[in-house]
Amino acid sequence: MEALLRRRAVYVCQSCVRSARQPLWRNYSSAPPRPDIYDVVCVGGGPAGLSLLTALRANPNTSHLRVALVEAQDLSKIRSWSLPPTKFSNRCSSLTPSSVKFLEQIGAWEHMARDRVQPYQEMQVWDGVSGARIEFDWAGAAPNTGTTIAYMTENLNLTSGLLKRLEELGGVSTFDNARVENITYGEETEELDLREWPVVQLSGGKQLSARLLVGADGANSPVRSFANIEAKGWDYNRHGVVATVELEGEGWGGEFTKIAYQRFLPTGPVAMLPMPGKYSTLVWSTTPSNAALLKSLSPKDFTAMVNAAFTLSTVDLEYMHTQKSGQEEEYSWRMEHTPVDHRAVPQVVTGVQEGTVASFPLKLRHADTYVAERVALVGDAAHTIHPLAGQGLNQGQGDVQSLAKTIEYAVTHGQDIGVGMSLESYVSERYAANHVLLGVCDKLHKLYSFGSGPLVPLRSLGLSAVNALRPLKTFVMNQAAGNGMKVF
Repeated sequence: MEALLRRRAVYVCQSCVRSARQPLWRNYSSAPPRPDIYDVVCVGGGPAGLSLLTALRANPNTSHLRVALVEAQDLSKIRSWSLPPTKFSNRCSSLTPSSVKFLEQIGAWEHMARDRVQPYQEMQVWDGVSGARIEFDWAGAAPNTGTTIAYMTENLNLTSGLLKRLEELGGVSTFDNARVENITYGEETEELDLREWPVVQLSGGKQLSARLLVGADGANSPVRSFANIEAKGWDYNRHGVVATVELEGEGWGGEFTKIAYQRFLPTGPVAMLPMPGKYSTLVWSTTPSNAALLKSLSPKDFTAMVNAAFTLSTVDLEYMHTQKSGQEEEYSWRMEHTPVDHRAVPQVVTGVQEGTVASFPLKLRHADTYVAERVALVGDAAHTIHPLAGQGLNQGQGDVQSLAKTIEYAVTHGQDIGVGMSLESYVSERYAANHVLLGVCDKLHKLYSFGSGPLVPLRSLGLSAVNALRPLKTFVMNQAAGNGMKVF
C-alpha cells in the first residue's frame, strides 16, 4: 500500500499519505506494547496523580490502558512512611465524605493507617473582631445525612495508602527520582506519526510518548506550560503557618465528638483541626512578618501565641506579634484580665511537636482551561485556593473522579482518549464548580480582612443569620461535605 502511494504521490496529497500510513491501532484506546508509548502518562505523584492512576487501574473498563507515573521524589520513602502514634506530619488535609467514598471505591481507603485518621463532627467558626459565631453540627439536620463533617489525615498517610493500592493493582510503569527535563511533540517515522503526541523527556534520558499527558505536577506545572495554558490569579501577601500541637485533653467533646475551630482575624484565619488523641494540626494564615516571628519563637512562646490567637482580642494579639520573645509571660498576664468562655474555644495548647512549625505562601491561581489537545490538568496544576475552607485537596479529588469517568466513557465508546472532544465533558463538569469555590473563598478572605468599618457589623449580622437558620446552615454543611445538590 505504501509503495503504491509513493508511485502515485503526484496524484495524492501528503496528508492523505500520512493517514494511509498510520496503523489502525491509533484509532483505539490502547497503544501497542512498546516501552516508550503509553495511553496515559501522569506527571506528579501527589494525591491527585496517584488517585487518578489508581482509579484507572481499579476500573475494569480502563485497567488495560498502558499508564506511567513520573515523580521527582523517591516514592520508596513514601511507601514505607510511618511515625509513632504520638507524632504527626504537619501537612494535613480535611477529606470530605465524598472524597472518602471515592477512595473507598478505588480500594485505597483500606490501605491507609486508619488509626491516624480523625473524623470530626462539629465546627466552631467566629469573627475575631465582633465575636459573631456560627456552629456547624449535624444536630437537627436532615436524617441519613451522616454525622461526620470531614476526616483529618496526614497527606503522607493518603499518598502512602494510594501507593500501596497501586502496587496491589500492578500494571503501572513508575519513574520516580526522575526530573522532567523537557516536554516536546513526537516525530513522524515510517511506522508511526507521533507529531501530535506529547513526549516527556526525563533526566535519565528516558522518553515517554503519551496519548494523554496528565499534569498533576503542582502550581508551577511544567505540563501546563508545555500546553501553553495560562493561569491567572494573585498572591495574598499571606503565609500559612502549620504545626502539630498537643492539647491538655482530647477536646471538649471527648473521644467520640471532635470539634474543629476557626477564628477569622484581620490578618487571616487561624484554624485548629483535630487529630487522633490529644493532638491537633494548626493552620494559621497571617502576614509574612508575623509568620517569620512565629517560626523564630521558642516552643513555650509559640504555644502561648497559639492560645492567644483563639482567646485574646485582636489588639492584644497584634501587640504580642511585635515582641521578639516573652510571649508566654505576656499571655499569662493578659489572660488574667480577659473573660473567656473556655468551652467556646479549643482546649489549652500545652506543647508543639518539634520540627513541625513551617510556613508557605498563599495564592490564588486558576488555569484558563483544564485541557489542550492530548493534555489534561488536575489538582494544583489547574487551580490553587486559599486554605480557609480546607477544600484544596478535595477539589483535586473531584477533578480526578471526573477525569477518570471521562476517560472511561471514551474507552467504552471507542474514542481517542487524548483528543479535545473526548476531554470536553471533564472541563464542563469541573471548571465552573471550581471557579465558584475559588471565588467564594477569595471573597471570604477579603471580607474578613477588615478590622473596622461598616463591613464588620454587616458580616457579623450575616454570620449570625446563617447560624439561626437551620435549613441554610445544613445546606452549607452539605456543600462542604460534598453531599446533596452540587453548587460548588
